[in-house]
Amino acid sequence: MVEIKTDAALDAMRAAGRVVADALAAVRAAAAPGVRLLDLDEVARTVLREAGATSPFLGYRPSFAPTPFPAVICASVNDAIVHGIPDRHRLRDGDLVSIDCGAVVDGWAGDAAVSFTVGTPRPEDRRLMDVTRQALAAGIAAAVVGARIGDISHAIGSVGRAAGYGIPEGFGGHGIGRRMHEDPPVPNDGRPGRGFVLRHGLVLAIEPMFLSGGRDGYAPDGDGWTLRTTDGSRAAHFEHTVAVTEEGPRVLTVT
Repeated sequence: MVEIKTDAALDAMRAAGRVVADALAAVRAAAAPGVRLLDLDEVARTVLREAGATSPFLGYRPSFAPTPFPAVICASVNDAIVHGIPDRHRLRDGDLVSIDCGAVVDGWAGDAAVSFTVGTPRPEDRRLMDVTRQALAAGIAAAVVGARIGDISHAIGSVGRAAGYGIPEGFGGHGIGRRMHEDPPVPNDGRPGRGFVLRHGLVLAIEPMFLSGGRDGYAPDGDGWTLRTTDGSRAAHFEHTVAVTEEGPRVLTVT
């Protein structure tokens, strides 16, 4: 069931989105060679705690997961696409890191993700991140009243395919509100003019994830959570929580 939010609910979700943005900024600032992924998770926990927010990630267990998620961020490095579990891995110069984070404030959720390079970036990683950001911007621009979910999917997929990147099938955006994952799903590739009609008050987490090797394939890691590229190529992931409004798309997960 798709839930349409009131304007008051959008304002409440903005508060959660601001906490997510602050947490991602703090994690990115803390990331450096030698820093453990567990240390980055602790940085995000501190931001959430000081803001009076809780994590929709911590303890989350969808049907595919063998265990509840043990952290407040997903930390996916290099060939990890999404859902990486923060561990004792120490970041190295040149690592491509994707951090996904959520927050719940007064019962409303926010969700966003960012990719960045630790230390000196590779030119190919910089291009991958730039294109993925462009796809996110294209998806957000398509989130207007009267359009359809397929228009968002097509906007994202067109950017990724034109750049020669792979797009993992079955993983994409989603509705969000009282729960982190709500209807409708928002695929990262698709045909325009199809799917749910966008209305004022619909809130979506729009999140392109592209694979630099050009293949769509992915495989689960041994931890049951992390998804990795099948060819070992690197991945990037960007996400914002976006409200569809009569005035145009409203990005909720910014500072």
